[in-house]
Amino acid sequence: MSSQVMYHVMMAPGMLFILVFSYIPMFGIVMAFQDYVPAKGILGSEFVGLKNFTYMFSLPDVGRIFANTLLIAIGKILLGTVMAIAFAILLNEIRIRVFKKTVQTIVYLPHFLSWVVLAAVVVNMVNLDGPVNQLLAALGLSKINFLGSNVWFRPLIIITDVWKEFGYNSIVYLAAITAIDPGIHEAAAIDGASWWKRVWHITLPGMMPVILLMAAMNLTSILSAGFDQIYNLYSPMVYETGDVLDTYVYRMGLIGRKYSFSTAVGLLRSVVGMILMLTANWLSKRFTDRKIF
Repeated sequence: MSSQVMYHVMMAPGMLFILVFSYIPMFGIVMAFQDYVPAKGILGSEFVGLKNFTYMFSLPDVGRIFANTLLIAIGKILLGTVMAIAFAILLNEIRIRVFKKTVQTIVYLPHFLSWVVLAAVVVNMVNLDGPVNQLLAALGLSKINFLGSNVWFRPLIIITDVWKEFGYNSIVYLAAITAIDPGIHEAAAIDGASWWKRVWHITLPGMMPVILLMAAMNLTSILSAGFDQIYNLYSPMVYETGDVLDTYVYRMGLIGRKYSFSTAVGLLRSVVGMILMLTANWLSKRFTDRKIF
């Protein structure tokens, strides 16, 4: 035991950080069951039970907000997974090392940039005078107000998020491909199998455990559509299709000062997220024989 004391000492700052910033604030959950008044504090505010939850489900906007969150999150997960897998497969085929590293660097870079920075890039790209609309005009098509259209805003959010993350997300799939025995590919090539058949019958099945594991882990974030991205791109014009749980809680809680109501919405989201996390853990064990935790 004495030989492990230093390891525990090294862990202590991180554990203290988690305790102070993750566990102690959880006591604020009680606000969801109160009519919270900042001047009275948590101990002095009136307890109202499930009133905030009842009020939440009586609002006409809640169904739309949940639908927006699910559609955007599922779209990001599905398209992002497909793009990451396809990019990993294609990147693995590059044999020129310098070119391969250059492509990796270029594609990975957006992941490390904040949406505060990238939002300005996206706005300049898709505004009415931006290069995207100039291209549409050159092709004889009408210009589109992407950031002010309820038809185009949701696809824009999904596509830009996939553009930002698919390169970085492909790392784990690229690692899965390198773990496949190259002798199997060589044998299939000798037997006359085309590149596509080798990908379909060897590469993808070999990647399947990792694909299922990542899909199960992504399931836990299905109610998180990306607050930082949407907050920096949306406006009241696109609340109908762009307003999600995170932005709704922000507006109601910090701007509208409905602290108890926003806490109730956040608590519901956390409960659903926990259920999905447990489900993902079960699915991962069921289909890949590996647990997430």
